Amino acid sequence: MDDSNLPADALHRPPRSFVLRAGRMGPGQQRALVELGPHYLLPFQSTAVDPAALFGRQAPCVLEIGFGMGLATATIAAARPDTDFIGVEVHEPGVGALLKLIGEQQLHNLRIVRHDAVELLQHMIAPASLAAAHVFFPDPWPKKRHHKRRLIQPPLVALLASRLMPGGALHCATDWEPYAEQMLQVLSAESELVNTCDGYAPRPDYRPLTKFEARGLRLGHGVRDLVFKRR
Repeated sequence: MDDSNLPADALHRPPRSFVLRAGRMGPGQQRALVELGPHYLLPFQSTAVDPAALFGRQAPCVLEIGFGMGLATATIAAARPDTDFIGVEVHEPGVGALLKLIGEQQLHNLRIVRHDAVELLQHMIAPASLAAAHVFFPDPWPKKRHHKRRLIQPPLVALLASRLMPGGALHCATDWEPYAEQMLQVLSAESELVNTCDGYAPRPDYRPLTKFEARGLRLGHGVRDLVFKRR
């Protein structure tokens, strides 16, 4: 699928899939931003990046959208040194936190882009180039009037599908049941994707159980994973 077949609003809608929230940067995060940012933080550009040139090797490339404070991202990257990762996040404290983890764990297979995910997918990620895309615990926007702000919508899913190589996986996870239901509906409606399970998927071994998720499970909040693959 090329860009000409994508819905017009996927290509032209303004990037409003997030709301910037104030957050304080700790001294360690600030130091990581200054010292490690020049090497691991990629500036937004209007042309597609070449993962082989970026990482200096030929390896599967995985994109994670909205990594929060980056602990799960760092854990996955550390456990899969044979795979390269690009994380996209708009909140500076989270970027600083993940840079700090990169430095502490010497994660050479991870890069960060601080920019809107829609524009990044449109411009920096070439079609059929990703081995997988991860969207873990995006903001559920629980109020009905805010549902339009949810990240997982048909235009973005079509765009994500176009960036996956054949057989590449789109893995989403949420602990908000109504959002999980919407995700399942939207992903199932995308013709370029096929569900790997009958409904929700068991949590894959590579996705770590976060402290936030463990707390939710103790409180009885169900977590639902959805794993679809590009045809």
